[in-house]
Amino acid sequence: MHDMPKIMLGGIPIDLSAVIMLLISCTVVFVLVMLLVRNLSVENPSKLQNFMEWVVEFVQGLITSTMTLKQGKPYLSLGITLILFIFVSNLLGLPFAVITKAHHEVTIFGHVIEATRNMMPGDHVELLWYKSPTADINVTAGLAIVVFILMNYLGIKNNTKHYFKHYIEPFPIFLPLNIIENLSKPIALAIRLFANIFAGEVLITVILKLGVASIPFLMIWQGFSIFVGALQAFIFTILTMVYIAQMTIHEEEAH
Repeated sequence: MHDMPKIMLGGIPIDLSAVIMLLISCTVVFVLVMLLVRNLSVENPSKLQNFMEWVVEFVQGLITSTMTLKQGKPYLSLGITLILFIFVSNLLGLPFAVITKAHHEVTIFGHVIEATRNMMPGDHVELLWYKSPTADINVTAGLAIVVFILMNYLGIKNNTKHYFKHYIEPFPIFLPLNIIENLSKPIALAIRLFANIFAGEVLITVILKLGVASIPFLMIWQGFSIFVGALQAFIFTILTMVYIAQMTIHEEEAH
């Protein structure tokens, strides 16, 4: 395994590889969307426009599987952003990894990379700079926390009475269990996404150690990893919509 290039800012460890890859992911998604919606045409839509329309329709399908389109229309942009960002982030670490070797203490912006601190002569550290952002638990936890805050805020705002009432249903004795259930949702979201992407990248690292013999296995696993990355983006997005629907829509309103 490789060390992460972490620095300390105000006593908080900052993983530079995660920050760099998040910026790259955001840039890739932004450029991709700009290309997809460029030169929009009703009479003669381009292939890129058709693909973007397919993405929109696909996300609409996810939303309508949890609530009516009218109820879920405000969350369409959220769904598109989540599925594109997570899918791109899941795939970024697949092609290759950028690893550098440090033989002495390394500083960036005046801060020492923790893995190289107090290195002895002859020591060396391998720093991993390029990886899938979602292979970092801090990134997936951040996404999950955003979803957690959003779904509870929308529940309180749009479904106040039933939001608080559901904590004591079917009986008040279930209050602790319902609170635990609510708190477990972001944990499950974060760990599921992180574990699948991180495990895939670890396996790729292991396969690469086989040398030339790793090429066919690597090609097969790369293809499977694309499927896993798409599946995890789908799961995270649809669960987000399910949680929002549970918090904002009363059962009587759903029918």
